[in-house]
Amino acid sequence: MATTTADRRMIKLAMSAPYLERDEEQALARAWKANKDQEARNRIAMAHMRLVVSMAGKFRNFGLPFGDLVQEGYIGLLEAAARFEPERQVRFSTYASWWIRASIQDYVLRNWSIVRGGTSSAQKALFFNLRRLRSKLAQADDTMSKAEIYREISDQLGVSPTDVEFMDSRLSGPDSSLSAPLSSEGASSGKRMDFLIDDHPLQDEIAESSIDMERRNQWLHVALDSLNERELHIIRERRLEDDGVTLEALGEKLGISKERVRQIESRALEKLKIALLDQHELAAYQA
Repeated sequence: MATTTADRRMIKLAMSAPYLERDEEQALARAWKANKDQEARNRIAMAHMRLVVSMAGKFRNFGLPFGDLVQEGYIGLLEAAARFEPERQVRFSTYASWWIRASIQDYVLRNWSIVRGGTSSAQKALFFNLRRLRSKLAQADDTMSKAEIYREISDQLGVSPTDVEFMDSRLSGPDSSLSAPLSSEGASSGKRMDFLIDDHPLQDEIAESSIDMERRNQWLHVALDSLNERELHIIRERRLEDDGVTLEALGEKLGISKERVRQIESRALEKLKIALLDQHELAAYQA
């Protein structure tokens, strides 16, 4: 009840603020622009508080405190007053409307749900217009299916029907906590998070894979030491580089035929195989 009383007091104060004539508004705007006259800026802002209240009322169906909506709108109003350029000969209310709406919309997007949505301009338009467009289409033609309504809305707002369906499902119900129990039985029934599937490997699997990779790298370095200089060069060029060279190109570089390169490579691979098997057997024995 205290909140309702405060809201009524706020609305009454806003509605009682005197209007500004165009010439007076221009004079106050110039005083702020030229001299940073805080009193002039505040008078412009207070004269347009009714605009803030009116615009905040359009966002009450999102379930957020009306007083907070008005306060956020007032922040946008002050921003508009600070940026207003009187030399453009535009009424302040026209200019301020965009800033007030943007400030309130940003507040709604940040606080309507703990899950952030509407990050792009198209998604914001969908978030704030979906209910109105859906109701309008349903009233115009009650034979339209849900899929047809989604397609029509997607065409009007420039988003995909999938985005429309997803946003509709979000707006249709509250957020559900993953820590909430699955049934009224409480903790004994388990929590939603207990049934989430994580496709990532477990920590012990990650640690095991890391240890195995380190061990293989050590074995490979030891095995490479068993090769002579030419064998090592061919293995590195052919097998250990991201873009392995061809037998022909490597043969030209070494001054030998590609068949000779293939023979040396084959012999080097056999030596590596034997060296790696020896180390594997030694590790198994030590374990």
